[in-house]
Amino acid sequence: MEKYNDVILLKYGEVVLKGLNRNYFNQLIEKNVRKALSYVPGTFQLEYAQSILFVRGEEDADMDSAAEAMKKVFGIVAVCRGMECEKRMDVLCALAKEHAHELIGSSRRFKCDAKRSDKQFPLSSPEIAAELGGAILETMPSLKVDLHTPEVVVMAEIRDHSAILHGASEKGAGGMPVGCEGKAMLLLSGGIDSPVAGYMTAKRGVEIEAVYFETPPYTSDMAKDKVIRLARKLAEYTGGVKVHCVSLTEVQEAIAANCDERMFTLLLRRFMVRTAEAIARRSGSHALVTGESIGQVASQTMLSIVVTNEPASMPVFRPCIGLDKEEIIVRARQIGTFDISTLPYEDCCAMFTPKHPNTRPDPDAVREEESKLDVDGLVERAVRTDQWIWAKKTSEPSVF
Repeated sequence: MEKYNDVILLKYGEVVLKGLNRNYFNQLIEKNVRKALSYVPGTFQLEYAQSILFVRGEEDADMDSAAEAMKKVFGIVAVCRGMECEKRMDVLCALAKEHAHELIGSSRRFKCDAKRSDKQFPLSSPEIAAELGGAILETMPSLKVDLHTPEVVVMAEIRDHSAILHGASEKGAGGMPVGCEGKAMLLLSGGIDSPVAGYMTAKRGVEIEAVYFETPPYTSDMAKDKVIRLARKLAEYTGGVKVHCVSLTEVQEAIAANCDERMFTLLLRRFMVRTAEAIARRSGSHALVTGESIGQVASQTMLSIVVTNEPASMPVFRPCIGLDKEEIIVRARQIGTFDISTLPYEDCCAMFTPKHPNTRPDPDAVREEESKLDVDGLVERAVRTDQWIWAKKTSEPSVF
């Protein structure tokens, strides 16, 4: 049995096209990788070379958990488990034979490829690939070599101080590293849509904070706990989410006591926008993010969204705006939020839905209803109720 060390290869995506700013993005990915690894048992070392970040673990390292964690770091498009060994062809071939079934999996057609950063290595890249292919065929003679449409590619990388042998990559999260595009405030409810919107925004490099609007005693602590659980699920991709918990009970009761019932939800959402923006400015956020999708519910018709947006002076991003419910559900399942979102604890919007909502609101009529309220005072007092919680991965970080 030839000696080797486990290594994880992290392959970058669009950041490799960033020109003079590329080093900034590389450093940010490495920072986020280190943060993700801090939750994984063991000690790790990182090395960046040729658009690949290599993760090496010491004897105490849980490489399986590390590889899973790496799939949720934005900016990485592929995660590959490899074996690092002495830079000798006989060692590489022995490893290929020993681990052929692991490298090939269930595939029937394969090819071998090679890269040489050490040009002093005695064999050329095609010669390395040919010898590896022969070694694998000795162990698995039923395989077929297919140079044009292989099901799996076995790769050997000849580097300055070692060689690395690996098979197929697994898909990474892609996107841009969190933190490269500033910060935004996510209006996070307990529903299916807003966590997906937060994920999609974070994937483009935006750091996410969240605001959750509660209306005690109309909403329960269980509803709040549900939102924190959703934030923790998002934290698996972002490293952590600061969740602002804000009471809109006074706002809700004032609307119910003074305004046209058909506009209850619309007026409440305008207050949410104002309050979220006030908290966003205080936290250094540059935009708001919501999970709205055109036509999904009465408050999300295009005219309703226009009226809801009116009080905002900062941009409001709606990543789900063109997705239908099934598309949003698919994404929610992919990121692990769907089962939490479908728990039976309703948010303040669900508790405050009129029987006959206005789907084509007149902006002047909405403003007239709003004029019956102390808008600035209600927003100011709502902001004062802000109590934030740091939502992080459920496992405690280990020493890195």
